[in-house]
Amino acid sequence: MSEIAIIGAGAWGTALSIVLGRKNAHRVRIWAREEEVQRSIQMERCNRLFLPDYSVPESVSVRALAECLAGAQIVVCAVPSQHVRAIMQKMQPHLTQEVLLVSATKGLEEKTLLRMSEVMRDVTRAERGFDLRIGALSGPSFAKEVARGDPTALTIASPDAGLAKTVQREFSDPYFRVYTNDDLTGVELGGALKNIIAIAAGVCHGLGLGHNSIAALLTRGLSEMTRLVTACGGRQETLAGLAGLGDLVLTCTGELSRNRALGVELGRGRKLEEVVSGMRGRVAEGIFTTYAAVQLAHARGIEMPITEQMDAVLQNGKSPREAIHELMTRSAKSEGIAES
Repeated sequence: MSEIAIIGAGAWGTALSIVLGRKNAHRVRIWAREEEVQRSIQMERCNRLFLPDYSVPESVSVRALAECLAGAQIVVCAVPSQHVRAIMQKMQPHLTQEVLLVSATKGLEEKTLLRMSEVMRDVTRAERGFDLRIGALSGPSFAKEVARGDPTALTIASPDAGLAKTVQREFSDPYFRVYTNDDLTGVELGGALKNIIAIAAGVCHGLGLGHNSIAALLTRGLSEMTRLVTACGGRQETLAGLAGLGDLVLTCTGELSRNRALGVELGRGRKLEEVVSGMRGRVAEGIFTTYAAVQLAHARGIEMPITEQMDAVLQNGKSPREAIHELMTRSAKSEGIAES
């Protein structure tokens, strides 16, 4: 039996515990920051705060952080992006070079512009002086549908082929299919950047715009994402896969998307602070990723007009309708990934 630790019991971490627990082939331990979540999983076998109505298997136990990590062969980090560094600093004394670390967080660190695997390596190099074996799990996946057992396909990306194959074998079942990919940069950036386009798609819906507008936004959004990914060393073809186009379509069109829902409310005229306060602790990663992506694009000399307009809406309170108007009235371009 594999020993698997899941750090973070939000909706996604809990859904992954359900996937791994239902195989009856693993001993799964999960760490939750919130005492309410700890109690509900222990006593009621469900996460009432973040993923109600879905049973957590008996094979999943709630533990303190050190106990959760002790002896774990695979560690899944599923905490919000802006908390990854802090939790990694707490985790690192309990991690060995043999552990397979899987990032299940889609985002960029706002202050450093680093991807999640880079944040994890940054911490362990500074604190322990060695590199961890790291991969990123990404793709089109709403936690509720995963927990329900809807067929889902994702990608585990890592330059470490042994890690990728192990995670593929241990995580896959008839309802949860995992593919491997060695483009860690492309997969991580694809999973992060699509949240920005999802906010823009929500804005279009909130403004009452139709399918033409959404289709144009997704297409040009994908080109924008691809430009930054390739500038950062990722591969163009990765953005045509699960962690790129697949996740983009899901997040921009699915009503379970937090980032899309955020954009819808902004398009309807609500203020960002008001919308966020109503999310009750749930995180729309695109809020942080948008600012980081703009800075990363500037550093790479890449133009990202959709991202820049969403940053102006989020950071400066720009009118969503004005942002869409400016996108449509930019100077004429030739279609293509190289064009913005």
